[in-house]
Amino acid sequence: MIRVAQVAPNIFPVPPNDHGGTERVVHDLSAALRSLGLEVTLFAPSDSATDLPRVGDYPSLSALERRHGRVAPGVPAALDALQLEALRLRLGAFDIVHCHGEFAHAALLGERRRRSLTTVHWRVDELDRALFFAGFPDLPVAAISASQQSGIPAANRLGVVHHGIDRDRYALRTEPADHVAFVGRMTDQKRPDTAIRVARAAGLPIRLGGTIDAGNPDYFDRRVRPLLGPEATYLGPVDDARKGELLGSARALLFPIDWPEPFGLVMIEAMACGTPVIAWNRGSVPEIVEDGVTGFIVSSEAEAVGALAGLDRLDRAGIRRRFEARFTAERMARDYLALYRRLLAA
Repeated sequence: MIRVAQVAPNIFPVPPNDHGGTERVVHDLSAALRSLGLEVTLFAPSDSATDLPRVGDYPSLSALERRHGRVAPGVPAALDALQLEALRLRLGAFDIVHCHGEFAHAALLGERRRRSLTTVHWRVDELDRALFFAGFPDLPVAAISASQQSGIPAANRLGVVHHGIDRDRYALRTEPADHVAFVGRMTDQKRPDTAIRVARAAGLPIRLGGTIDAGNPDYFDRRVRPLLGPEATYLGPVDDARKGELLGSARALLFPIDWPEPFGLVMIEAMACGTPVIAWNRGSVPEIVEDGVTGFIVSSEAEAVGALAGLDRLDRAGIRRRFEARFTAERMARDYLALYRRLLAA
């Protein structure tokens, strides 16, 4: 039996309450690996609600912020250090250490780096990642899309594993309402303002769910709030149940990203509901959306408006079938297991 440590970030509990795609993926992966017969231990904050064996005595950053308000800038680093100390004390108990945070774990692992795996859940084309990869050329990294992998040095590349989610979290909805949906952080990377303009130009109401981005808190007030009204409703953060209702009842998900999206979990969440995705041709999008099958890939607001007019050509049951074939947690776990076996064999 392969013994695996899954080391989650310390920002949100695992699984998350609403926002937190990385934490959702880590939990679904851990549960699916356990179903494949692996011995999985989750390193995650103490406010995590999971039946997986878990290590972690300290709360998530989000819990501390709810309790104390804005915390000192050094708190995230302190939480990471405490988590890595708990990992250090138990390193001998694992065959593979799979880390989903960034940076400090590579130094801690030392000679164990070759029996570890790192998944970066963010863009990799910025200076901090370039410095990181240059300093640890022996650190195996799994990309979450081929687009992301193109920015990872060849020495670090172990393979590409697309995300997956629990097959049964969301259900197929074959008779949607009239609205379209946007789900994501309220930030200039995700462009909810673009989604509102597209829906308005198409004559469709839009409902938006997601958190106001802590790294860009003024964006919502400056660019999104002035566009809200009876036909453009902001719902705030949405948990799994509300997200399933929002996506499942939507005619389409609008995904007007304005950055090199490394994956885009909400796209496969929409597909799980049978909901088509209209996404901008950036980052991972051409790998996730099958143009004319599970949605449409566009390059402008005008193209997106035209795509909305063609939704009747898409089969929602067929979209759900493509989700089941490509983006379940079971498939993701099998792919990661294959990488673990390669590391152990080497």
